[in-house]
Amino acid sequence: MTTRIGVQLALFATVVATIGCDRVTKQVATAALAGEPGRSYWADTVRLEYAENTGGFLSLGEGLPEAARTAVFGVGTAVILCALAGVAVRYRWQGLPIFGACFVLAGGLSNWIDRVVHGRVIDFINVGVGPVRTGIFNVADVGIMLGIGILLVAEIRAHRASESA
Repeated sequence: MTTRIGVQLALFATVVATIGCDRVTKQVATAALAGEPGRSYWADTVRLEYAENTGGFLSLGEGLPEAARTAVFGVGTAVILCALAGVAVRYRWQGLPIFGACFVLAGGLSNWIDRVVHGRVIDFINVGVGPVRTGIFNVADVGIMLGIGILLVAEIRAHRASESA
C-alpha cells in the first residue's frame, strides 16, 4: 500500500514539477529576454532567445488562419492528451510507461494552457553545435520529448522481453 502511495506521489510530483518549471521559466524568459537580443552560453552551444510561437512543434502551422490553429492546436491537442490519459488508465500502465505518459501529459497540458489562454506559446531555448541546431523550444517541450523517449524505451524493453519468452 505504501509503495502504491509513493508511486502516486512520484507521478503527481512529476506532473507538478514539469508544469511548474515550464510556467516559471516562461515568465522569466518573458521578463528577461523579450525585446532583448539573444544570449549565447557555453561556446554558443546554448542560446536563449525569446520567441512567441502561434504554431505547433517547430512553429509548424503558424501560418494557418486563427480558426484552423484553434482547431488543430486547441481542440486537437486536448483530444490527444485525453486519449493518452485514457489509454494509460484503461491499460493500467505502470513503471516506465506511466512516468513517460506523465511527462508527455504535463508538457502538453502546460503548452495547451498557453495556446488556449494566450493564443501562443513562449519558446526560448536553442541548442546545437555550429550550424547543427535544434528549433527553439521550452521546458514543456523537453518534458514531452523526455516522455516520448521513456515510452519508446519501455516499448523496446517490452518487445525484447516478449521475444525472449
